[in-house]
Amino acid sequence: MKKRLFLLFAAVLMSAAAFSQGFGLRAGVNMQTINGKDEAGDKLENDMTIGLNIGVNYEISIAEGFYLQPGLSFALKGAKDSEEYLGVNVDNTINISYIELPIHLVYKPELGSGKIIVGFGPYVGYGIGGKWKMEALGESEETDIKFKNKVTEEDWEEDAIFVRPLDAGADVFFGYEFPFKLSVQFNAQLGLLNLWPEYEGDDDDESVFKHTGFGVSLGYRF
Repeated sequence: MKKRLFLLFAAVLMSAAAFSQGFGLRAGVNMQTINGKDEAGDKLENDMTIGLNIGVNYEISIAEGFYLQPGLSFALKGAKDSEEYLGVNVDNTINISYIELPIHLVYKPELGSGKIIVGFGPYVGYGIGGKWKMEALGESEETDIKFKNKVTEEDWEEDAIFVRPLDAGADVFFGYEFPFKLSVQFNAQLGLLNLWPEYEGDDDDESVFKHTGFGVSLGYRF
């Protein structure tokens, strides 16, 4: 399933670039973390990880200088932290891959020979894979991320970390589009859904697990 989704995503990118006028390609890096609370209700203190995003979008003119911009993108998100257990420093890193569908409202007034880019809008993402990596005393161990809305007692026996598959939130960005169709863009993203699943038989779990980040990207408009 994951392989099919990735191949479909790659096919959409290539088709848009090769055959469709008006489409745009965008690729860049993300600085992402995970905010929220742990099972005891204490605030998470995670650091940021570096991820990537690559996607395609299409601009639909709705008024002078205003555009509706739906898109399709691949994004790598995550977080990291460092804790001490029994005098041993343990580094944890989580990476989760998503296919995202953003729908942005964009304003592009002219400035100089190019245009300013200002935009915002919602996105919906679906998890397609991920890893949790633990490092201590020069050794490392990886655990798969699996996607479930409700984790049963039987699931607890699996060697996996569970999160909900569906993510959603809001994007805000600004940038500049040069006259030769290349653009640079800075963005911020706020996840609004709690990705921590429901655990059967655990009514005291107060965990909240939300993506937050910002990034920079380059784009090309056909």
